[in-house]
Amino acid sequence: MKDLKPADGRARVVRHGRGPARTTGIGPVEVARAKIRDRGAAGDGERIQFSSAILPLWARRTRSLDALLPVLYLRGISTGDFQEALTALLGKDAPNLSPGVISRLTAVWQGEYERWQRRDLSARRYVYVWADGVFLQARMEDHSECMLVLIGATPEGKKELIGFQVGVRESAQSWRELLIDVKQRGLQIAPEIAVGDGALGFWKALDEACPGTRHQRCWVHKTVNVLDKVPLSVQATMKKDLREVYWAPNRASAEAAIDVFAEKYRAKYGRAVECLTKDRDALLTFYDFPAEHWDHLRTTDEMDKRFLRRRDDDCGDRCKSTYCSAALRAILPSRPPISQPPRAGAVKAGRICGNRKAWP
Repeated sequence: MKDLKPADGRARVVRHGRGPARTTGIGPVEVARAKIRDRGAAGDGERIQFSSAILPLWARRTRSLDALLPVLYLRGISTGDFQEALTALLGKDAPNLSPGVISRLTAVWQGEYERWQRRDLSARRYVYVWADGVFLQARMEDHSECMLVLIGATPEGKKELIGFQVGVRESAQSWRELLIDVKQRGLQIAPEIAVGDGALGFWKALDEACPGTRHQRCWVHKTVNVLDKVPLSVQATMKKDLREVYWAPNRASAEAAIDVFAEKYRAKYGRAVECLTKDRDALLTFYDFPAEHWDHLRTTDEMDKRFLRRRDDDCGDRCKSTYCSAALRAILPSRPPISQPPRAGAVKAGRICGNRKAWP
C-alpha cells in the first residue's frame, strides 16, 4: 500500500496509533496491533480499512477468560464482585471486568440461551436419553424448583444437551412441558431407552409422550435410597452387595444377585429390600443393550459432570433466567455440547434401534 498516494504525493495509508491492551488469563497484555488511517480523497473510491486476522475487532479479553466468566458466576461470584475476585490474577481493578461489562455479558448469554432454546431439532436423532432434576441452589430453594435436564446420545455415540428449563423435579407437568417443547421443535423419533431417578415426574410424562421408550432407573440414586433405610454400620456391606447386582456380567446373574440380596436382608431390613425389588425390571433394562454401553446406561452421573450446584441467595425469576443462560454459556462455550462418545465403541443405530418409533 506504500505506492498508493493521493494527488499531493503523500502516503495515502499511514500508521494511526496502536490498539488497547488486552486482558488475558495472566493479566493485561500490551499488544502492538497497528491501527491505520486512509487519507485518500473521497473521490478515490472506498477508503482502505485494516482488520487484524489474529485479533478480532473490539476484542478486550482472550477467549479463555471469556469462557471463565460464566463459570465464576455459577460458582457464586456476583456481578459486582468480579473485579475484586480477579484482582490477584489480572492485576489492580481487573480491567474490562467492571459491573457494567459483566451485566452486558449476561445480556449476551441470555440472548445465546434464547436462540439455543429455539433451535431446530428436526434433523436430530437420539437413541438414548438421560433425565434428571439438578438442584443448582441457584436461588430456587424457596420455590422447590430445580433445573430439568435432558441429555441424549446420537446413533454416532455423541452425547448432546437436548434441553433444560426450570421446573419441579417431581412434577409430571414440568417434564411434560419440556418434552412437548422439544417435540414442537422437530424431535420426532423416540429414544430407545431413558435413564433417570425413579422419583422423577419424568416417567409419567414420558409414557404419555413416548410409550414405546423403555425405562432404566439410575443405580446411583437407587443405591442412595436403599442405604438410607439401614443403619450406618450396615451401609458399607450392603453397598458392596448392591454392586454385585449392577456389575453382574449378564442379566441372569444380576437377577440371582437380587435374590441373594433379598434373602440376606429381608428379615431385618425389609424396607431396603422393598426399595430395591419394586423397580427390579427397570433397574436391569440396560442388560438388553450392547455391553459396551452399560457403563453409560446405569446412571445419570453425566448431569453432575456438566452442571455446577452453587449459588444459594434468592433474587427471583430474573436471576433464574440469567443462571440458565450462564449455565448454557459455561457448558457450550463455542463447540457442540457434551461431545463425549462411549468409551468402547459408538452407539450403532442399526444394532439397537430396531423399528424407529415416532413420538405420538
